[in-house]
Amino acid sequence: MTEPRDPELLAALEQVIDPELGLDVVALGLVYRAERIGPHARVVMTMTSPACPLHESIIEDARASLAAVPGIERVDVELVFEPPWAPERMSAEAKQRLGWSA
Repeated sequence: MTEPRDPELLAALEQVIDPELGLDVVALGLVYRAERIGPHARVVMTMTSPACPLHESIIEDARASLAAVPGIERVDVELVFEPPWAPERMSAEAKQRLGWSA
């Protein structure tokens, strides 16, 4: 099943940087769903670990980035841990920047 991934919302989320890794949440594969329903943005995302100490600041940054998208009046960001994040979700560029690709 393909999950909704609105390009404009994803572009906004590319501005949200994981401070520990220095990469954006989209490239890291942390965004499972990004959809727009009229003026409402709904995002479902995860962290690399449930113990991530920065999850609250990353979620707040995501909310702020999405609220800045023209036409968005309401933002909901849901943090989930199922399915669990895996390195395979990262973009090829993110893997290369972290030295995880040949």
